Amino acid sequence: MIVETGLEGAVTEKDFQSRKEYELYCIRHSAAHVMAEAILRLRPDAKFTVGPPVEDGFYYDFETESPISEEELPAIEAEMKKICKEGHSFQCEMWSRDQAETFFVAEGQPHKLTIMSDRELTECSIFRHSSFVDLCRGPHVDSTKKIKYFKLTSVSGAHWKEGMVQRIYGTAWQSKGELKAYLGRLEEAARRDHRRLGKELDLFAFFPFSPGSPCLLPKGLVLYRILQEKMRRLLASNGYEEVRAPVLCHQSLWETSGHWSKFRENMFLVEAESETSGQYGLKPMNCPIHMKIFGLKKRSYRDLPLRIHDEGILHRNEVSGSLSGMTRVRMFCQDDTHIFVAPEEIQEEIGRVLAIVDRVYRAFGLTYHLELSTRPENYLGEQDQWDQAESALSKALESWGKPFAINEGDGAFYGPKIDFSVEDAIGRRWQVGTAQLDFQLPGPDRFNLRYIDEDNTPRHPVVIHQATYGSMERFLGILIESYAGAFPVWLSPVQVRILTISEKFSEYAQQVHESIRSRGYRVELDLRNDKIGKKIRESQLQKIPYTLVIGAKEAEESTVAVRRYGEGDQGAQPLASFLDKFESEANLEY
Repeated sequence: MIVETGLEGAVTEKDFQSRKEYELYCIRHSAAHVMAEAILRLRPDAKFTVGPPVEDGFYYDFETESPISEEELPAIEAEMKKICKEGHSFQCEMWSRDQAETFFVAEGQPHKLTIMSDRELTECSIFRHSSFVDLCRGPHVDSTKKIKYFKLTSVSGAHWKEGMVQRIYGTAWQSKGELKAYLGRLEEAARRDHRRLGKELDLFAFFPFSPGSPCLLPKGLVLYRILQEKMRRLLASNGYEEVRAPVLCHQSLWETSGHWSKFRENMFLVEAESETSGQYGLKPMNCPIHMKIFGLKKRSYRDLPLRIHDEGILHRNEVSGSLSGMTRVRMFCQDDTHIFVAPEEIQEEIGRVLAIVDRVYRAFGLTYHLELSTRPENYLGEQDQWDQAESALSKALESWGKPFAINEGDGAFYGPKIDFSVEDAIGRRWQVGTAQLDFQLPGPDRFNLRYIDEDNTPRHPVVIHQATYGSMERFLGILIESYAGAFPVWLSPVQVRILTISEKFSEYAQQVHESIRSRGYRVELDLRNDKIGKKIRESQLQKIPYTLVIGAKEAEESTVAVRRYGEGDQGAQPLASFLDKFESEANLEY
């Protein structure tokens, strides 16, 4: 049995594809409340904000006089189990605003007052179980006994209106088997964690003097450059022209684009020269500068589509609690492109974008998903303009022939968009690239860009904001986790490592090294006088695709003993035979 408020807009069964999904949502929502009560029993000073169900689990945000550590989670979990076994009923009550404010003031829960104020509530839905009372729209299960299979998973920071608070995540399922399977996936995700692998494989580092700004080490920079160069060549072959835009820009640019009013708090600002009015900011995106590039000269319809590509450094002032390795950073680059088109060219150009996306994601073996986001309530521009754009995107997707979901009302305020998410090796989805239509930046109220049409009439172009990787840093983090650090030969920072059994075979090893290096491949030579078993183990720990072992027999017969990561000993092979096979794996273009 499910307990609902009946309020308009509250979550109900009709919002889910099945009854099972709805019941699981209610279990997780109820588990969040039970966790809050358990925290309150152990930490009576706790002040709560919000605690919703989320994909695969739930969380609750709160603050306490001293932070809760990971080591305290088992005690909270044990208290939750007590509450669940006690079998308390979830009950819904409707209170007046005054009644709710009086109660939460007495209980020392100021954040609930903030929520009521922000939502301009006149009537408040209240859920209670046991001694715990919460401002909540529901729904919930009817009894805490329905919450059986759960686990608290982590503690993190979170941003709240009054500052940083704590967040505890948990997961809840309908059966013991489902919980066990999910925890197994979490263990596998921990094994693949790019933050750990990045350190073990010497790919990148983070320093406290620059939080959220990754320092790419030599091997990490090799990976980064491979991604950049392959994208550059692909885009160049599709008619994109690369530019490099300034990093520091005056606030007047951001005022014209509208980012000064909408995005200023997420920008890093610096004081300018004393005689210059206003401030400068490190650019958080390239698009306003690309608008200026288009406006440098008179344009004709013959110049369209005009495709601009920029991989310059961007900065966004993300809150410290949200930073997470390479997947949430403050300094990053994008494979950022802006395509200036006539309205009638949108469909064809989106088809080109989809072809690029398909080539790139397939090169990494990534399954990808498409989502079309349509006109939001606070859209800018004319409705017929939006209808034309949405129709063009929809037709392009239909022509592409791959399934896509429609996300009603989730487009950007300046235009509809297609979002691309990829599925990694353990089934997790990551949002990466996008293709967004923009009528506003090139329009009369912003940069007022124009081209001369075929009938000699000035017209405003439409801009397609396109990124396939999205953030390069985030995409690299996703690849590290998807491959678990064992990159394919063409992408691996070190493709081959050559090991000698003793110093006597160094001369032949150096010849093999030069033969591979001279072909442009990434190869290391280990001539240390260490035991070969140790050297092989070190090569395996670095997940190097090919390890070539050279001893007396190999030196005498001009062969190499080949070991393939994940497959083991491949036996002795003539160097020429090895190179034939190796070169087919080491060369890949999108």
